[in-house]
Amino acid sequence: MSSSLIGRAWLWVSEKPKIEHLVSQGRLTRRVVDRFIAGRDLEDAVKVIKDLNGRGIGGILDYLGEGVNDPPGAEAAYDAYLAAIKRISETGIDTTVSLKLTQLGLEFDKGACIDHLRKLAAEAEAMGARLEIDIEQSRYVDDTLEVFRLMHADHPTLRLALQSYLRRTPADLETMSDLRPRIRLVKGAYSEPVDIAFYKRSEIDAQYRFLTDWLFENGTDPAIATHDGVLIDHARKLASKQPSGNKSFEIQMLYGIRRDLQEELARTGYRMRVYVPYGSAWYPYLMRRIAERPANLRFFLRALLRN
Repeated sequence: MSSSLIGRAWLWVSEKPKIEHLVSQGRLTRRVVDRFIAGRDLEDAVKVIKDLNGRGIGGILDYLGEGVNDPPGAEAAYDAYLAAIKRISETGIDTTVSLKLTQLGLEFDKGACIDHLRKLAAEAEAMGARLEIDIEQSRYVDDTLEVFRLMHADHPTLRLALQSYLRRTPADLETMSDLRPRIRLVKGAYSEPVDIAFYKRSEIDAQYRFLTDWLFENGTDPAIATHDGVLIDHARKLASKQPSGNKSFEIQMLYGIRRDLQEELARTGYRMRVYVPYGSAWYPYLMRRIAERPANLRFFLRALLRN
């Protein structure tokens, strides 16, 4: 069975309540959780980012959660993001804040979501912080692109994530060519129908390279978010032709994955940033990280069975 099919099967299994209970309660599986999740609260994440900064690596704060379906939930997420922005100002740590529009009410009140985002962007700029927008399941992409375009005129430093495994992404980028957008390019981790997303690694990687080329030519300060050394080398070759060289783009990776490569890239002068998730709603995020890489899945299943 291919690694992509294994990953999709795991995402389906991981939705079962019994699996979540086993993961939450097991002593050994908690070690796996701790490898990929910075902690339950903001201060845990701040501590991790201070350590990263000491090694020349920036952070991306990710308050975990998704799919808020009522105003109180959106307000709670807004408060959590605002607290992160204020903490950046207080501590001076080098980190951005990445947010999910569904946490701010995108599903049930797009207008309120935009209002929340405008206020957060204004607060961030006043306090010297920067925001990034996570991309979520394909059903939210149209609304997310609309919100990003609305925000861009007043907040051009806002960065948006896009996924190379979605078949639509090249066309989406073309619609934003007039903006010269700041994009974080990721492979994608949500379970999607095959007519919407590529699942063969060769297809995903080919589209990733194509999109990387587009971003270096048409975007601003591209962020290449991958642990794949071949794709990173592709971006490095493109950067070598830019006037600012290895400072012409940013490399982003996930907390707990390829730490050796993160430090090597930072030491050799590349701008390195690590996505640092925190919060109590860690389970869906963890399951996607495990499904992405067969080595992660084997490591996790051994711990789960030993519990």
